[in-house]
Amino acid sequence: MSQQVSSPPQVSAPPTPSCLETVVPKQREFSWKVASNLFVSFKYAWCGITYAFQSQRNFRIHVGVCAIAIALSLFLQLKPVEIAVIAVTSGLVLALELLNTAIESIVDLTVKQTYHELAKIAKDCAAGAVLVSALVALLVAAMLLLPPLYVLIVSVI
Repeated sequence: MSQQVSSPPQVSAPPTPSCLETVVPKQREFSWKVASNLFVSFKYAWCGITYAFQSQRNFRIHVGVCAIAIALSLFLQLKPVEIAVIAVTSGLVLALELLNTAIESIVDLTVKQTYHELAKIAKDCAAGAVLVSALVALLVAAMLLLPPLYVLIVSVI
C-alpha cells in the first residue's frame, strides 16, 4: 500500500503596503505575515508613522515642536552633542507617541465600544509616558536653548 505525500499549500507573499489606504476600516489580510524583505519592513513602518501623523493631533504637534527645537539649535549654533541631545529626546517623544497610538488602537480593538477600567488604565498610562517624555524633552531643550537665546536677545537690544 503506497502512501501519497502531499506538498504543503503554497502561500503567496504579502502585498506591498500602501500608505494611502486607510488601515482602520479595511481588513489587512496579510498583516500578520512577516515582511518579505527589508524594504517592505520599512514601508510598513513608514505607514505607521504616516497613520499617526494623519490621525493623531498630538503627534503632529510633537513633530512641529521637534522641528522648531532642532532648527533653533542649528540657528543658535549649539555644539553638535547638544543638538544630538535635543534630537534624541525629541525622537523619544515621537517614538512614545507612536507606541501610545498603538496601545490605544489595541485597547480599542479589544474592548470595542464598551468601557473597561483596565482599558482606561492602559490608555492613561501610555499617555502619561508620552507626557513624562515631553516634559523631559522640554527641560532638556530649555537648558540647552535658553542661555544662547538670552545672549542673542540681549545683544540685539
